[in-house]
Amino acid sequence: MEALVVVVNGAIAFIFGSCVGSFLNVVIYRLPAELSLLHPPSRCPKCLHPLRPHDNVPVFGWLWLRGRCRYCKTPISPRYPLVEAATGLLFVGAWLGFGWSVPTFGYWFFFSCLIALSLIDLDTMTLPNPLTQLGVVSGLAFQAIYGWADPANVGGIPQSLMTGIVGAVLGIWLLSIISLLGSIAFGQAAMGGGDAKLAAMMGAWMGWSHLLLAGLLACVLGAVVGGGAIALKLISRRQPMPFGPFLALAAILTVFFGDALITSYRGAFFPTL
Repeated sequence: MEALVVVVNGAIAFIFGSCVGSFLNVVIYRLPAELSLLHPPSRCPKCLHPLRPHDNVPVFGWLWLRGRCRYCKTPISPRYPLVEAATGLLFVGAWLGFGWSVPTFGYWFFFSCLIALSLIDLDTMTLPNPLTQLGVVSGLAFQAIYGWADPANVGGIPQSLMTGIVGAVLGIWLLSIISLLGSIAFGQAAMGGGDAKLAAMMGAWMGWSHLLLAGLLACVLGAVVGGGAIALKLISRRQPMPFGPFLALAAILTVFFGDALITSYRGAFFPTL
């Protein structure tokens, strides 16, 4: 019976997450183009024919259509079902890690913003202000709600809210300083202004300590992937590379494993604390 409960709850989380992922595909495509997110309804970007409800089923709709538009037979990018499936899996992971709780629902929203921002950054090398600003405000709201709902938090709402504010301020300062130093070292812009705003959003959601860990992980991931791409001659040394996806991935890893990593670090280097 317990296994059945896990399967049912996991299925609910995945279905809801994949539906959110379907909407994220709309956001990723339309927001940079300054198009309405609600009108017109979903349609083929090539022939503009509206999609039927059964064509728009997350993940499975793409499989049923065999990756092609029903009407004009234009190939449909596999990124659409991958985004839907990835969002669903992240929602399941959050439920497995935190159960049906305030953090779970909060992190569902946080992950959704991170997915949209990272893919927009990959496509356009920009991080739209409306999304990063929404992320900061929602992160501070999450801290306030968590401070009110968590009985173990003796500081309540003020302490949790201050955690988010300090994290947001540290995020924008930290990335701005790194960008300035990188520009001086390399003689060209090292990061865009949107990266600092994304870091502020991460700090608002995770607090300063987890932000520092996520920033370190993002730098390591960026160095490994960027260095590998240069070694394989996929990009040149001077070619700009979006940093948003690395920040987003690092934030997700920190949500799931940040406490364990920080505890291990303290145990290894500061065992008496």
